[in-house]
Amino acid sequence: MRKIVVAVTGASGAVYAEQLIKKLLKASNQWDELAMVFSNNAKDVWQTELGNRSYDSFDIPVFDKQDFNAPFASGSGQFDTMIIVPCSMGTMGRIASGISNDLITRAADVVLKERRKLILAVRETPYNLIHIRNMETITLAGGIVCPATPSFYSRPQTVEDVIATVVDRILDLAGIDIKTYRWGNSD
Repeated sequence: MRKIVVAVTGASGAVYAEQLIKKLLKASNQWDELAMVFSNNAKDVWQTELGNRSYDSFDIPVFDKQDFNAPFASGSGQFDTMIIVPCSMGTMGRIASGISNDLITRAADVVLKERRKLILAVRETPYNLIHIRNMETITLAGGIVCPATPSFYSRPQTVEDVIATVVDRILDLAGIDIKTYRWGNSD
C-alpha cells in the first residue's frame, strides 16, 4: 500500500509541483493515498508564477499546515513517501535542525524517523555553506536532496519538457513507474 504526501513551499518553482501532481494523478494505480499540504507562501507564489489557482482543482485532500491531526503527522499513518516540491531553503533548514513547527516539517521528521522516503526538490541558487551543510544533514539522515536542476540530454523542445526532466526524476526517486526518456534509449 503506497501513501504519498506532497508538500509545496513558497520557493520559486510552483510549476514543478503542478506537473508532479498531474503526473501522480495519471499514475493513480501506483498509490493508494495521496495528500497535500501548502506552506503560508506556497499558494501566493503559485498564483504569481502560474497565474492560476489550479491547486484548488486537484481532487486530493489538502491539509492545513497547522493540522497536526493529519494522518501523515504520525508514523502510525504509514505514509511511505514525502515529496517537498519546491522546497525552500528555510524548510530544509528547519527539517535538518529537527524543528517541527508546522505540518510540513513534522511530516518530514516522521518520514525520516520511520526510515521512509523523503525527497526535497530544493529550488535555490547559488548555495551557501549553510545550505550545503543542511543538505548533508538531510542526506545523512536518510533523505534525498534532488535539486530542481533540469537535464538536457533528452533534448527538451518546450518549457514543459524541461520541467518534466526534473519532475520525472522526482517520480523515479519516489518509485513511480513512468514513461520518460532513459539514457541509452534512442526513443
